[in-house]
Amino acid sequence: MAMPQNSTRENGFCFTQPLDFSCPSPRPGEAGRTFGAASGRDGCSTPLSNGITSSGAPSPSDSCAEPLCTPTPAEEETPFEEGIKYVSAEGEELACGWGGFTPGCLQLCNTSKGVLFFLCMASFLQGMTVNGFINTVITSIERRFDLRSYQSGLIASSYDIAACVCLTFVSYFGGNGHKPRWLGWGVLVMGLGSLLFALPHFTTRQYETRSEAEVGVCGGNQSLPCSPAASSLSSYRFVFMLGQFLHGMGATPLYTLGVTYLDENVKTNYSPVYIAVFYTAAILGPAAGYLVGGMFLNIYTEIGREIDIAPENTLWVGAWWIGFLGAGAASLLISIPILGYPQRLPGSQRYIVMRVSEAHQLKDGSHKKASDPDFGKTVKDLPRSVLLLLKNPTFIFLCLAGATEATLIAGMSTFGPKFLESQFSLSASEAATFFGYLVVPAGGGGTFLGGFLVNKFKLRCSGIIKLCLLCTVSSLLAIFIFFIHCPNMPMAGVTQMYNGSALPGGHLNLTAACNAQCGCLQETYSPVCGTDGVMYYSPCHAGCKRVTENPRNGKKVYHECSCVDKALLHIPGSAEPGKCTSSCAKRPLLLCFMFVVILFTFLSSIPALTATLRCVSDRQRSFALGIQWIVVRTLGGIPGPIAFGSMIDRSCLLWQDQCGEQGSCYVYHNSAMSRYTLVAGLVYKVLGTAFFVVAFFLYKPPPPESAPGSSDASENGTSDLQEHKPSLPAEEDI
Repeated sequence: MAMPQNSTRENGFCFTQPLDFSCPSPRPGEAGRTFGAASGRDGCSTPLSNGITSSGAPSPSDSCAEPLCTPTPAEEETPFEEGIKYVSAEGEELACGWGGFTPGCLQLCNTSKGVLFFLCMASFLQGMTVNGFINTVITSIERRFDLRSYQSGLIASSYDIAACVCLTFVSYFGGNGHKPRWLGWGVLVMGLGSLLFALPHFTTRQYETRSEAEVGVCGGNQSLPCSPAASSLSSYRFVFMLGQFLHGMGATPLYTLGVTYLDENVKTNYSPVYIAVFYTAAILGPAAGYLVGGMFLNIYTEIGREIDIAPENTLWVGAWWIGFLGAGAASLLISIPILGYPQRLPGSQRYIVMRVSEAHQLKDGSHKKASDPDFGKTVKDLPRSVLLLLKNPTFIFLCLAGATEATLIAGMSTFGPKFLESQFSLSASEAATFFGYLVVPAGGGGTFLGGFLVNKFKLRCSGIIKLCLLCTVSSLLAIFIFFIHCPNMPMAGVTQMYNGSALPGGHLNLTAACNAQCGCLQETYSPVCGTDGVMYYSPCHAGCKRVTENPRNGKKVYHECSCVDKALLHIPGSAEPGKCTSSCAKRPLLLCFMFVVILFTFLSSIPALTATLRCVSDRQRSFALGIQWIVVRTLGGIPGPIAFGSMIDRSCLLWQDQCGEQGSCYVYHNSAMSRYTLVAGLVYKVLGTAFFVVAFFLYKPPPPESAPGSSDASENGTSDLQEHKPSLPAEEDI
């Protein structure tokens, strides 16, 4: 059986020799465009969106094809896969391996599922490191290296800065190059960044701290050295910034080239599911980072050294560096198989031919320039590529909608644990774990469900935008739950007077007659809960004079607390370290609607990404994702935490005092925090809804005749935007 040698073009295959099954001879003029048996039922060939006819012949990767013309028994004896070989236009090898080393066992992974597995591992490691470990250990790093909050903020922002710097270059040249190599080297650079981030632990002196035996009680030694000048350790922030910069550089190809590589090598209908699985792994990564990072923080940073302070102590520094060593080593290992993948997977050429274009149609027809096979291969085409995207209103408004959603996601991921901590009177570790349990099913489930719905209902581009709009409106309605809040736990001198009366004019007063002789310092914040159900700033502010250890649980108990009224008997009571437990009856309702907000916010992420891929031409997909990520990061990811943080800081009741300078906030006013969170959420959700509405009405799909029914269209069943199949006379005119 004679097999064709084909060469890939932007608009399909160029066939030099036709297949010849036992099928009626084609009419004159059709021989050059017939490839095996037909997939239609009215003839031996079905035209595609670019005017080239497609084969319905069975292949290893398409067992659902039903050829009209049945092969002869002699032909049936020979397996189809033995005679076919995919050869690209450039003649590159499509085997998996490194250079000339392409063992047969590796070819089992040379499939779209194999690529998905390794890319999911890479996105999981990226999410666990950047969005998990970093957020978990940032407080420990501040304490260990004498960093201020704005310096740790610069460390966190270095990731987004690096991504914005590299996105244009990587998405433009990588999109027209060998994507797996860009991806593999990116993951390797990301691994080096993790190893560099852990380096300061091994190059600094051991962490020293003093015992807490009697410090903090009334009459104890309350003197603390006040050194506003930064120590030499603070210069290590530049090492952390460089590590984060490498994280940003390495992750840049992952969410641009990785997405388009998956999209190009699977059927159009399956693409949203593959991308959803990929992004679900990226969301599960931070959850694992919170849990594993929190576990490592319970280990003292100087492993093997005995210390008499507990993890609950504000002077404790956990083993923050272990997670980065493990993630760095794992990233280096994952980069090796990714580097071995070919530029295109075997069989992927067929999906390129079968693809139905849904790119937005510009009035001046300039969108057709992107169909040129040579377009985008040189730097001189970069301005034209940018101009084509800027002239695409659907793409622009999808980017703006993505920026508003990214602002909410970045703000909630940063301050969500703090919101739970304040509303429900939790410790920082409890709030982080609680928030992780909330985000995993809502964020991960919403991400996967979004891709599943696009595939299940076979949605076209405008239908996908409708789905995004529905999700945004649903989360907009659910966000009104922030009208509800839990009351603040009573705190002496902060929310009420020491005698239980209201503070005059809302002014703080931590000093009372019961602790006036203790000489308490405001720099020492160590809240305790008295037996009277009232919180106190510290054991000293509660007037506690003695501390013992509970033999049952090993926790400290403060006694003879003159400010604590024991069962209204006007005798000194006792207190335990930590905040008083909240018994807010509104907690289940708040958590339920927060789950809904997170679910519908993430539910629209994959459909919005899919709509972005479909509203631009095939050759601009990687570059379009790069430009979208720049817009999302500069307008959403970077300013999001700043906007949310500035609004939440307005609700602060008690600020930290660092040698006369204002530090972080200790206690928030729950009612004001909920109100400001509601305002910020409403503003961005309304903007996102408006942007999706504009994108939907400005979208101009290709005319039906430019995208005739292909195998994709036939698979799409009852899609809301299914293309109409052409009649046979139209097929004869091709």
